[in-house]
Amino acid sequence: MTSGTSTDASSGSSTDTDTNGGETGHSHVCRDTGREQGLIGTYDIWLCRQSFREMAHEMGFRKYD
Repeated sequence: MTSGTSTDASSGSSTDTDTNGGETGHSHVCRDTGREQGLIGTYDIWLCRQSFREMAHEMGFRKYD
């Protein structure tokens, strides 16, 4: 054995993968609530739709008629 730090290939990854390299589930969650469903990922927003409706105006989005 050698002394030193061991590197894990999956430690820097933001996605969950199985042994064959396929994705096992959701890789993103809402930044505000932690929910996995109803995510808005456009422009890397990563908010659930409920949180997006609350924060959209503060983020600079406008609602048109």
